[in-house]
Amino acid sequence: MSTDEFQIAVPGAAGAPAGAPAAALRPRLRLRLSAEAREAVRTALGALVGTRLLVWGVGVVALLVWGNTNHGRTFDPPGLTHGLGRVADVLVGPAARWDAAWYLSIADIGYTPHALFADGRSAFFPLYPLLSSVLGSVTGIIAAGVLVSMGAFAVALYLTHRLAALELGGQAPRLAVMATALFPMSFFFSAIYSESLYLALSLGAFWLARRGRWAPAAAAVALASATRSSGILLGVGLAVLYLYGPRADRPPDHPHGRRLTPRYRLRADALWLGLVPVGLVAFMAYLALIGGDAFAPFHAQTVWYRHFAGPFLGVWDGAVAAFDGARQLWAGTQSPVYFTDAGGDPLVVAQHNVMLFCFLIAAVPAVLGVLRRLPAAYGVYLLAALALPLSYPVGPQPLMSLPRFLAALFPLHLWSGDWLARHPRARWPAALLSGGLLVFFTGAFSTWHWVA
Repeated sequence: MSTDEFQIAVPGAAGAPAGAPAAALRPRLRLRLSAEAREAVRTALGALVGTRLLVWGVGVVALLVWGNTNHGRTFDPPGLTHGLGRVADVLVGPAARWDAAWYLSIADIGYTPHALFADGRSAFFPLYPLLSSVLGSVTGIIAAGVLVSMGAFAVALYLTHRLAALELGGQAPRLAVMATALFPMSFFFSAIYSESLYLALSLGAFWLARRGRWAPAAAAVALASATRSSGILLGVGLAVLYLYGPRADRPPDHPHGRRLTPRYRLRADALWLGLVPVGLVAFMAYLALIGGDAFAPFHAQTVWYRHFAGPFLGVWDGAVAAFDGARQLWAGTQSPVYFTDAGGDPLVVAQHNVMLFCFLIAAVPAVLGVLRRLPAAYGVYLLAALALPLSYPVGPQPLMSLPRFLAALFPLHLWSGDWLARHPRARWPAALLSGGLLVFFTGAFSTWHWVA
């Protein structure tokens, strides 16, 4: 068995002295992790505990000091995220805000076609609320949602370490884990959102595919496609890994072929990639069976004001919105409004547009770094995943939710770990900057201020 696999030790079955009692002869299973796996577990647990204590501490303090805005009652009419009691309302602050109300509603009543806000509900894919609902029968839905998110985040951090060790080595695995856990929007990973589940499934799919385990890798993508609309795009990355590698299951058929010539021939195991769309197809079939619209997950995007602007043309729209937002902030007045009115205070909307564009600009060197430093499959998946939000901008606020989407794109975090490993002097400044932003955005999110 290779050293990167866990081992099952069975002491007491062999080499026992003659006449030993029967209990001594009974095999006892003991899980023995490799040194690399143990290091990944230690790093993941340390990052999980440390950053989640920070997130919950900041969220609770923000609520105690500043209290809630009125957005909770506006965006959560059923009261699923509040009215739980004075202490509970504070404790759930860092977890149950904004889109969490949609996931809780789906976990509670499903996708009933004629329910309140049914048109927008189908934009939220079913695997995360399904897991929350199943566990919620024991713990309650809110606690279940947090547990699912935290468990998936722990798995994601572990797989980040293992995948970074496989592709990059050195100190990059530990630093990639910290880059993931301290990302300014990483509070979403412990909130009642699907980000951590999607991240874990994405990493699992690539980790399994890298080792040539195509059936479980494709199954992970199928689950991811039942978690988020972009999940099916992981299949593009798997296809590139299958054809071009690197792969651990067999040597390439054409090791020195032309650059665009596949290095691996198609074999029967490629048929497993047919599992990729199963999660999405199952969701569509379910909606049709309950009397809804099978294509509602796609039509629902219009409810959220998303429209196709052209491939990556949302970048231009975001730049224009940021420029107009900067003009609004420079003027310092609410009138005139220099951009398409998105509702609310124009100065606040202007701040959001500038902030969103700053995240986009910050992501550019990371995207280029992924294309240069990681195997082609990572860059292909990253570009395909970015094409969705950047080709389907939100009319009033083109780059809405982009920072949250970036948080779940694991190649960015792998590159961050690699870059920090090569630039040791930047580690503490990067940690302080990212951690400071995490504190700020966590406090804003917990008090019902829109973040991303």
